[in-house]
Amino acid sequence: MKTEKRIIAGLDDLQIVVDYLKSLLKVCRVFTFTGSLGAGKTTLVRALLRECGVQDNVTSPTFTYVNRYKNSSDQTFYHFDCYRLGNLDDFVLAGFDEYLHEPESWSLIEWPEVVMPLLKEKVCYVKIEHSGPEKREFIVSIIE
Repeated sequence: MKTEKRIIAGLDDLQIVVDYLKSLLKVCRVFTFTGSLGAGKTTLVRALLRECGVQDNVTSPTFTYVNRYKNSSDQTFYHFDCYRLGNLDDFVLAGFDEYLHEPESWSLIEWPEVVMPLLKEKVCYVKIEHSGPEKREFIVSIIE
């Protein structure tokens, strides 16, 4: 089953998007984030992780491919940046595909195009598009 929701928000309204995504943690184990450079993917991931209780400094894993975070409830969040990843085999050979199925964990993937064949169910796709100089449109699709 697929559902879709569109939200237009600026930085001041980002909490609306974060609250909606947090509510989807019960349904989805993987969240993907697509959009042009500077669209706000990392900013949104950082805000979502803060809302989930992650206290660490959240940075983009551009050169390490993945950062691991835990909250006080011992839940694990894997933040991937696949922008520099060559192909799906590189992702699998690094063992990253196993992170997608760990219990009590969620994967947040920026630039997910290369790993899309692995994403079949319980996935939330977030597409971020510019909607004016200070606004973004967040198109959230859920595959259960």
